[in-house]
Amino acid sequence: MDLFREKGYSAASMQDIAEVGEVAKASIYKFYSSKEDLFTAAFLVCHQMLLEQASELDRSGMPSGSSPKEKLSRKIEFNLYYVLENHSFMIDFHELPIMENEPFVDAHKKMKTALLTWRKELLIETFGEQLEPYVWDAVLIFQGILHEYMNGVLRKVISLPIADLADFIVDRMEAVVQDLIRTAPKSIVGEGIVRSNHLERKDQEARKGTVRDFLTAMEERIQELPLSEISRMELKEVVGLLHKEVLMDKPNLTLLRVLKAHLEAVPELRSYLRQLKLLLT
Repeated sequence: MDLFREKGYSAASMQDIAEVGEVAKASIYKFYSSKEDLFTAAFLVCHQMLLEQASELDRSGMPSGSSPKEKLSRKIEFNLYYVLENHSFMIDFHELPIMENEPFVDAHKKMKTALLTWRKELLIETFGEQLEPYVWDAVLIFQGILHEYMNGVLRKVISLPIADLADFIVDRMEAVVQDLIRTAPKSIVGEGIVRSNHLERKDQEARKGTVRDFLTAMEERIQELPLSEISRMELKEVVGLLHKEVLMDKPNLTLLRVLKAHLEAVPELRSYLRQLKLLLT
């Protein structure tokens, strides 16, 4: 792990690893068939250590009498330091060929799921069960904030001490959570966001479910438009036909173009059709 930390995935060779471990290169291949397999194993250990050490903070690493917000801040501080010290395993690999290695991709998805679940638990522990209806939206916001500030520190464009940055993030998340609870918006994502980490683009049934939900949202938007009831019914019928056609194994492309052209005549629906195109590609 130290060699990958020092050199990164691309620069570290199996010969380098053998020399650091003071073993013959052939000996490594008895346990790992490739550098990708070895990096995958190190990646899993690195993430498991993150979660184990985070749990240890609860047992023995928190000052007595710490408030829920103070506990969250210390865990974020730990998380930030851990990622910065292990960025080769946490961030840097995303643009590398290793992301085309199936065993690594599977390991990466499992760790993403574990991290999402951990962050959900952190938010519920800190802000209470009243967050539950919106918790996965809060988790995605939390994850985005962490990711961007981590990158800022890595690029050396943020000079704020890590402990202060953690406090800042907690205060921002408190504002987000309070707003979610106060305004009670319709949740955008649910627990399916966790399951989706294990889905491939080729998982047609799961993607069809997303398309169905999206077209239902389009129908709801049509109902809100300042149109006559007859016009709204006509548009919903077109969406119904579109719905039926896009879910077929071999949709009629000519019919799809006609249906979309009809809907595009309504300015308020053009952004929906643009997004639908992205969902179908």
